[in-house]
Amino acid sequence: MTFPAPFTSSTMGIEPEWIDYNGHFNMAYYNVLFDRAADEIFGMAGLGPDYVKETNNSFFTLETHTSYLRELAPTDRVKIDIQFLDHDHKRVHYVQQMRHAAEGWVACVLEVMVSHVSLTTHKTSNFPDDVAKRIAEIATAHKALPVPAQVGHKIGIPRKS
Repeated sequence: MTFPAPFTSSTMGIEPEWIDYNGHFNMAYYNVLFDRAADEIFGMAGLGPDYVKETNNSFFTLETHTSYLRELAPTDRVKIDIQFLDHDHKRVHYVQQMRHAAEGWVACVLEVMVSHVSLTTHKTSNFPDDVAKRIAEIATAHKALPVPAQVGHKIGIPRKS
C-alpha cells in the first residue's frame, strides 16, 4: 500500500460551542481536531475501532507538546497534516500541523508519542506484525519530509547571562 506524505486529514470545522468567552477557539478543542485526524491515519495503519473490539488492544498517548502559532477564526475550516517521525515495536512518535484549509498557513503544531497497550493488562505491548508493517511503511513514506521546527522544542523561559 502507498501512503501519502504527509498524510492530510479530512477537512474539519470549528464547532460553535468551542468558542470561549474571549471569542477564541478554545485551546482544549484543538486537541479534539488533532485526535480526529490521528484516528484517520491510525485507522489506515490498522488501529481503528474494529481493531480495539477484536483484540482488546489500543494505543494511548504518552506525551504531547503543543505550539500555537496563529489564531483561527470561529468560521475557519482546517486540515491536519500528519508525519510519522519514528517508531519501534510499541511506540510511534509523530507530529501534526493544523492548517487553514483554504489558505494553507499553519495555526498549530502538536508533537505526540503514543504507545500500544493491552486493555486487559493496561501495560504496553508490541504492535501486531501487520500493524507494525504498516506503521513502518508510513514512517518510510514520511522519512524525506522536513521536520517542523517545533519538534523537540523545549519549553522554558530563556535567561540572559
